[in-house]
This record gives sequence, structure tokens and C-alpha cells, in this order.
Amino acid sequence: MATFLYKLGRFAFRRRHFIALFWAALLAAACVAAFNAPAAGASSYSIPGIESQKAYDLLAQRSPGSDADGGSANVVFKASAGEKMTDADNKTLVEQTVKKLGTGPEVASVTDPFTQHNAVSKDGTIAYAQVKYTAPAKELKDSTKDFLKKTVEKSRDSGVTVEIGGDVLDDSPSSGAGELIGVAVAAVVLVITLGSLVAAGLPLLTALIGVGIGYAGITALANALDLGDTTSILAMMIGLAVGIDYALFILSRYRSELAEGREREDAVGRATGTAGSAVVFAGLTVVIALVGLWIVDVPVLTKMGFAAACTVVLAVLIALTMIPAMIGYVGRRIQPTGKKSKRFGGRKARENTEGKPNMGTRWGSFVVRRPAAVLVLGVVALGAMAIPVTQLNLGLGDDSTKPASTTQRKAYDLLSEGFGPGFNGPLMIVVDTKDSSAPKAAATTVADEVKGLKDVATVTPAMFNKAGDTATITVIPDSKPSSTKTEDLVHDIRDKADGIRADTDARVLVTGTTAMNIDFSQKLSDALIPYLALVVGLAFLLLMVVFRSILVPLKAALGFLLSVLAALGAVVAVFQWGWLAGLLGVEETGPIMSLVPIFMIGVIFGLAMDYEVFLVTRMREAYVHGEEPKQAVVTGFKHSARVVTAAAIIMMSVFSGFISSSESMIKMMGLGLAAAVFFDAFIVRMAIVPAVLALLGKSAWWLPKWLDRALPNVDVEGAGLRTQGNDSGADPDEERALARV
Repeated sequence: MATFLYKLGRFAFRRRHFIALFWAALLAAACVAAFNAPAAGASSYSIPGIESQKAYDLLAQRSPGSDADGGSANVVFKASAGEKMTDADNKTLVEQTVKKLGTGPEVASVTDPFTQHNAVSKDGTIAYAQVKYTAPAKELKDSTKDFLKKTVEKSRDSGVTVEIGGDVLDDSPSSGAGELIGVAVAAVVLVITLGSLVAAGLPLLTALIGVGIGYAGITALANALDLGDTTSILAMMIGLAVGIDYALFILSRYRSELAEGREREDAVGRATGTAGSAVVFAGLTVVIALVGLWIVDVPVLTKMGFAAACTVVLAVLIALTMIPAMIGYVGRRIQPTGKKSKRFGGRKARENTEGKPNMGTRWGSFVVRRPAAVLVLGVVALGAMAIPVTQLNLGLGDDSTKPASTTQRKAYDLLSEGFGPGFNGPLMIVVDTKDSSAPKAAATTVADEVKGLKDVATVTPAMFNKAGDTATITVIPDSKPSSTKTEDLVHDIRDKADGIRADTDARVLVTGTTAMNIDFSQKLSDALIPYLALVVGLAFLLLMVVFRSILVPLKAALGFLLSVLAALGAVVAVFQWGWLAGLLGVEETGPIMSLVPIFMIGVIFGLAMDYEVFLVTRMREAYVHGEEPKQAVVTGFKHSARVVTAAAIIMMSVFSGFISSSESMIKMMGLGLAAAVFFDAFIVRMAIVPAVLALLGKSAWWLPKWLDRALPNVDVEGAGLRTQGNDSGADPDEERALARV
């Protein structure tokens, strides 16, 4: 591996014009494709295998051409104090508004509250009209939405409160200026770390090119592959973070090789062969974690994982080729200027700095002297941060989680006030009467059985399709959609299904947004252990190949569990409990989006293994070159701590920038990943990992001889480079050390 990457780095250095032209052409082609591609439609949240999805599929099959997939809006009216919506003036206003809405573009139907069953509250103060559209909400034209808003605004002039609920006004997610601030912070960190504007600019440039290609590619394929807006933003978030970090590690190693007195081309090759090997395996762990999301069998999650994995692959390839090429262009301007340049002046400079250990050396020495205390303190701290996970509440976003100032949230609250807390989360019972000899009687039986259950507020009469073989019954729970009572009601209805089928030959299925949420959360919970087993198992094997050890990969996996639990605890504390909510721009607390935990687990695992590979490979390199285990830990910190710290701060800055997103899932992911990087880099990898290695001693690097012979030798430490570039000014002591490996 190291030898191949060494040759690749030198090739990219010598053929820098070709490399630069190739990536520039690929970026241009991706941008052209994105510009000419049709706009992405609404994301499909189809979830195979769950009962609520089967019910939707059955309705689509039995009632083709219906407007069930079209967008909808609830226009909610509330009379002024002391008045009722049934008063003559208010009633006239509603009728005129309904008539006007019916003339709008892309409108399929509009219901009149005074002719629709249960559309006026019992006290007569609140009423609603439902507008159905011919196209999904995200595919509606801006003129359609503007017409709806202007019509409602005109109705408000009469003094009646009018608000709009539903999915029609939901905007595409945006991140605002937060990610730009994150990139700016990353630039400052790079300048401080590298001491050169030119050197700091290279990781940013290459990362932006990789993200540009990935983002444009996803945009170009979004419509064809049904990727949606969230997918591209998540891919951009992850690609930008790893792209900067991977480039930084290769660039830092290159400067270290220059400090050893090597010629530029040989230094590029060695940096690509050593740090590049770590980049390859770090990237592989991220890709494994993201691609492994397919095991959950949720198409939208699988697509997000594959899209993000593609951006990571791009980041690795660009770091291995474009960084060496750019080094060829900038020459020695990549070295720091002024006083800092003395640190990079070769062997003499090294001699001048002897006896002045850097911060990494001092910290590593401190940890190996007190490993037990550091280990206990780190585990206790992360355990405390993980406590909120015990109250994790999963859900799918609805209007109840929107800011109180939005019209969608106001409409939601008005409907709850007028028609009960369960009105915003109705259940739909689909009755398949195809095999029943008495379809209408079977549907009536279902309705009667449901009326007798607890927590039922309203059950509407059954409505059949044109063929008369499928009926739908709407059930309004007595509790809010996210309550455990509503979940129990869904299970109670399903428990009745077998008995009803035995008596009537009719199949009963429960669906609706609330039921879908319950089923989705259960499906993700069931998939969590298989997913962790697959990803951790594959990564364990990969790290065993890299580190030639059993205990080091095991320690890495256990450290990841601490990081992910602490990060999820931070998400629960902010988005459920409201801690620091105002500071972070979280206007409303509520359930955690069902997709967030498992997607976070995949990304965090990959990023955690990044720092494990970058930091521990330096320790192993020192160990296999003859140092004692504890001294190898200190040496690893001496060479890697500064760069790993900078990389972690950069990643945190990039992820934190997405907290400003208007999309709840992106906001949660931004906070969760930023917290995870902090916990993993600064507590797990910088404290717990060296403490464990110090306690284990030589046992940390133990591997049975038969297994050592069976595993492929990937040479991450660069032992194979001892025959490369011997005329380049390499240190003879280093060559002899490499020869002993």
C-alpha cells in the first residue's frame, strides 16, 4: 500500500498539470450536468415491510389516480372573541374564501367546513377547509403557493384569524450563512496550525473542489434517483469536513518530511505513502459505516448513506492526487514564514529544539504517568453526558415542532384547541374486503370494534373505493400524536385485526402519519443491532489489518460507543429538554427525528475511526521501529497531537455551521456530529486511548502468529519505502530502523 501510494504521490507531483486539469474538468462537467438536470421532486419516504406502508401501497393499487399523493393545506379559521364561525358574516367570509381557493392553480378540491363532517368545532369558534392539490407539495409552483398565501391574507383583513397548516408551505432546507462561518473558522485554524497562508489554502481548495463535484453530482442525479434536498446537504457537510482533514494530514506529513531534509518530490511520495495510507483506511471506515446503512432497509436512508460515501471517496482521491499536484505548484512557499520557519529547517533545526517538548509530548507523558486516573475520569465524563439518551423519544417532524411564530404551528395549535389533541394525528384504517362476502358489513364491524377501544375520540363511517373492495375509516385519537396512549391505540387496533379477519374475511391495516411514525421508529430500533454488528465487525477486521493487533481495534470500537452515546445525549438535552436551545437557535423542543440517531451512528463511527487511524498509526510506527510501548505513545502524540487537534477543531467548525439550518434533521445532525467530534477527539482518542495503551503495554500490539501470517500486510507504517528515494537525503538512522521492521 505505502509503496503504491508513494509512486502515486510522485506521479501526481510530476504530472501536476494533468491532475489539475482532470479534477477541474470533472468539476465543470458535474456543474453543467447539475445545471441542466430537472429539479428534484419530493423525497419518497417509502419504508418497505412495515404495515403502514403496506396499507398505502394497497390504496395506491386499489384507487389509482387519486389525489392521495398530492400536497394539502388546512386553512383554519378562528372567530374573534365573543363570535362564532357560524355567524352570518363569518360564514360568508369562509364561503368566499373557499370559493376563491377553488379557483387557484393546481387545486384538485376544496372542502367547505359547513358541509363537511366535523369541520366546525363543537363551540363553533373554529373551522377549517382542506385544500387538495394535484401535485406533491414540493413540486407545486411558487405561483400556487403565492396564490394560497394572498387569498388567506385577504381573508385576515376581516378580523378573523386565518392560518395555513399542512405541507404545502414547507420550504426546501437551507443552511444560511452558518456553514460559511464554519469554513472561515477552519481557515483560521489552518493558518495557525500551518503558519502559512499558502499551506492553509490548499486543504480548503481541494476540499471545496471535492464537495463541489459531489454536490453537483447529487443535484444532477437527484430527480432520477429521488435523492431530495436533505441528501445533498448532508453529503456536503460530511464531504467538506473529511476533505479538509484528509488534505491536512498529508500536507502536515509532507512538511515533516521536508524537515528531515528530503527533496520535494521524495517528500511528497513519502507523505502520500505514509499519511496517505492512513487516509485510505480512515476513509474506508467512513465508507463502510455509511454504505452499511442499507441493512436498515429504508431507501431514503440508504440513498443518504451512498451519497455521503461518494463524497468521502472523492475526498480521499483528491487528497491522494491533488494535494501532491498542488504542492508541485506552490513550491517551498508551503513552509511557514518568519520565526516559525525555524522549526522546519532540517536536521539543524531539530537539534536546536531538542529538550523543548511540544504540547503533544507533554500531554502524552502526563497520560502515560497517570493512565488509570485519566481513564476513569474520561469514562465517567462521557457516561454523564450519555444520561439523557435514556429518555430519547423518536418521531417524525410535523407542524407541532415548528417555531411558534409560523403559520403552520399556529394552524396546528388551533386545530388541537378546536377538535382535540388527537385531531392532528388521525389514524387511517384500510379494510381490504376483496375476499369478504359482505364488504359493507365487514367495514361496519371494524368501525364498531374500534369505537369500543380506549382513547378513541371519533370514528368516521367507512368510505369505499369505486370497485367496492377497499374501505377507509378515519380514527381520531383522544391523545396527541406523540403520546404513548396513541401508540397503544395503534397496537390495540392491530390486535383486533386477526379476530376480524377470522369472522369477516376482511384484512385490516392501520396507517397514517402517526402509525407510520410508530412503525418507522420500531423498524429503526430493530435494525440498530444488526447494523452495529455489520459495521463494527467489518471495521474491526480492517483495523486489525492496519494495526496488527486484536486489542487496539476492540478499544477503538468501545471508545466509539462512548462517543456516540455522549453525542446522542447532547442532542436529546438540546432538542428534547431545551438546554441551550435559545443559544443554538432551537425555537421548539420535541421528539428527535427518527432518522437522526442511526445516521449519526454511521457517520460518528467513521469519523471516530479517522482519528483512531491517524493517531495510533504514528504510535505503532514508533513501536515497530523499536520504542517501548509507553514511549511510543508519547512519540505518537509528539508528531500527531497538534494536527489531530487542528483537524478536530476544523471538523467541529464545519459541522457547527449547519446548526443554523432551517431543516430540523440537518440542525440535529450538525449539533450531534460537532459534539461527537469533540467527545471522540479530545476525550476518547486524546485521553482514553493513550491511557488504555499505557496500561496494556506490549499486550496492546499482540497478535497470534497464525493470524499475523493470514492477514495481508498493508504497510501503513511505510516500511516498504526503505528502498525508495535513498538518494534524497534520508536520515540513515531512519533507514536502518525501517530495515529492522
